[in-house]
Amino acid sequence: MTTWILLRGLTRETRHWGSFPRELAAEFPGDRVLPLELPGNGELNNLASPWSVPAMAAFCRERAAGAPAPWILVGESLGAMVATAWAQAHPGEIAGCVLINTSFGAFSPVQRRLRPRAWPALLEILLDRTAEGRERRVLGLTSARPGAHPQAVQDWTAIRRARPVRAGNAFRQLLAAARFRAPARAPAPALVLAGARDGLVDPRCSAEIARRWGCPLAVHPDAGHDLPLDDGAWVAREIRRWLAPESA
Repeated sequence: MTTWILLRGLTRETRHWGSFPRELAAEFPGDRVLPLELPGNGELNNLASPWSVPAMAAFCRERAAGAPAPWILVGESLGAMVATAWAQAHPGEIAGCVLINTSFGAFSPVQRRLRPRAWPALLEILLDRTAEGRERRVLGLTSARPGAHPQAVQDWTAIRRARPVRAGNAFRQLLAAARFRAPARAPAPALVLAGARDGLVDPRCSAEIARRWGCPLAVHPDAGHDLPLDDGAWVAREIRRWLAPESA
């Protein structure tokens, strides 16, 4: 039995995976799917987020202790950086990493890691004082087809109100992501996934990771930054194809 460890992105929590854990479990029946919170998010929002990605990875590793091996890490955005740091620090215990819509410093320039056209939208999110307004703007920024997810704003608003992420923790996570430097070589077998219509991170960042590491890349033609939201079933199928191409 494989344990699939899911790691979300900046200021997001395990509930933001939505239906994806079920879609992944359906593709791999009998395996365990274990979503983990980054410190400072979700049920851990009372904790201070670490200042570095490796420290986040060390924290998550402790939380996963006792889960059946082998472990495959599935990370989105900041979560993909955490997965990379985890595999780099403990390569012998990680069977693989799936990196979704992420970017690495020194691999890609800053204007690709955070698209300039996204900056006004991010400012609007910061200035909006209502939970619902912020989440509606987040959906518009991270999904290529927000109209296909009518329940998302309501669900995310409830999450924000119940377990808000402190501004200081959001800043720590953002700084940690900006400072993170990935290894020159893949620390574990890796699959890189990207949405061609990602409005936040240029998909060329994913392509550059795959090029440098010599690992497979799959690009969804119509999905945005929150690829598991826009098409979680596609993500699960691509993972299956990566692990067992002859049966996909």
